Amino acid sequence: MKKLLLFVFAFSSFAFAQDKFTRIDSLLNYLYENNKFMGSLTIREGENVVFNKAYGFADVEKKMKADRLTRYKIGSISKTFTAVMVMQLIEEKKLTLQTKLNRFYPKIPNAEKISIYDLLHHRTGIVDYVNQDASFHASLDKKHSKEDILKVITSYEPLFEPGSKYQYSNSNFFILGCIIEKLTKKSYAENLQNRIVKKAELGTYENKTEMTAKGAVTNKLFVPTTYYKEEATNTANKESYSYYFDGTNWVKSLENHNSIPFASGGITSTTADLTKFIYALFNGKLVNQASLDQMKEIKEGYGKALIQFPFGERRFYGHGGRIENFSSMLGYYPTEKLSFSLISNGDNFVQNDIIIGILSIYYKMPFPFPQFIKMDKAELAKFTGTYASKDLPIKITVSEKNGELSAQATGQGAFPLTFKEETTFVFAAAGIEMVFGDKSFVLIQGGMKFNFTKE
Repeated sequence: MKKLLLFVFAFSSFAFAQDKFTRIDSLLNYLYENNKFMGSLTIREGENVVFNKAYGFADVEKKMKADRLTRYKIGSISKTFTAVMVMQLIEEKKLTLQTKLNRFYPKIPNAEKISIYDLLHHRTGIVDYVNQDASFHASLDKKHSKEDILKVITSYEPLFEPGSKYQYSNSNFFILGCIIEKLTKKSYAENLQNRIVKKAELGTYENKTEMTAKGAVTNKLFVPTTYYKEEATNTANKESYSYYFDGTNWVKSLENHNSIPFASGGITSTTADLTKFIYALFNGKLVNQASLDQMKEIKEGYGKALIQFPFGERRFYGHGGRIENFSSMLGYYPTEKLSFSLISNGDNFVQNDIIIGILSIYYKMPFPFPQFIKMDKAELAKFTGTYASKDLPIKITVSEKNGELSAQATGQGAFPLTFKEETTFVFAAAGIEMVFGDKSFVLIQGGMKFNFTKE
């Protein structure tokens, strides 16, 4: 593994003089060399790719380096693909936004009240089968039939009245994927290829030579690089594993069986394909303008599988994703026809902070590189110890080794803590932030805060 870079202050001032794309490359190399990031970034201006590079490995054990054609699992960005296919079916008059769920799955509670609109906007009250059902977490590597997952979804009591509020649930898009299959009588994978991949040309062209009666004939063969499949990752097919950093090495994450995320998070793609997809979406190649306007309708922070996020005065549309230890973000700024996609297959740093750095450099705004400094052991000693909370039935032990902190919750593996600022440390892979006080810390995760006190 790469060694820690100590002279970051000199590196940072040198990088500022470089051109913006060279400096973006320097930032991502710097993060990789400090074991903070592995993955790929593509930036597209209109139809033109202006930046497309990969960092680190697709397979650490085999020392297979990632490149611009490496394919990653994109997690919940898959929802945007699913929503596009639903909007296409609406344009074909096979469906409407007001169509009720009981047309397809009458046994799901409140099916007579839940509309396609509600499913697309996460306003159904249906429990998230992935994150709120322990049985799936016990068997993430096992194949699950759609029928079995639908039975589990059907067994839940509704969380709230359909249409009354927003609450993100993977169940909604799993159901939409099943509806796409029912209406078309084709698999989700086939629909993805025919409705999006071929139309937007999300793939590469390879020469294929065949012998005919007239001799050898060479034709260009289209090879999709965006697809849905249930088979395990195959690095020989330029697919990537995901990793977490244990403080010393990148360690391969447990692979989920792709039958579980399905239409809510199961697509594999490249960063270049994602930027091409969202450009095609916003420029009339996949749906008409009325459908796009519908997708952009934001209600309680969420459109039809599109979110809007600010960068200064600019407003980007896109979606994020997380599956295993892949973390992805796709954004598009319509005014400039600028799209970007960042996918990490190994992160030990907050991805949002990486994106802020990339966009800051792109728009020639000041951005100092983060400094990764090993702290004095005596300084870290005041944070070590075992902490308990009245909010959670677990204890967390914080320990120090070689000038770095790690934490371990009851019955779980240890995870590294990266210094962020003053008394704040993070574990980016799980979105954890720990802010230390006097013999205490506040654990922040998923918008929730938990107070811990040293025993």
